[in-house]
Amino acid sequence: MENIVSLSEKPLLTLKEATIYFNVGEHRLRRITDENQELVVWAGNKRLIKRQMLEVFLYNSLSI
Repeated sequence: MENIVSLSEKPLLTLKEATIYFNVGEHRLRRITDENQELVVWAGNKRLIKRQMLEVFLYNSLSI
């Protein structure tokens, strides 16, 4: 049996998961996370986005 975890329960999201969850384009998320490194954990070359921190960032942003 496969364990499926919803995106809202995952603490770290891949870039593709974050685009689905936040409905924000991949290029925009790359730019946001390049400018705000505290939103990212790097696993080698893989960019993992801290979901809760990005939620707060987007909530407090007037525009992205």
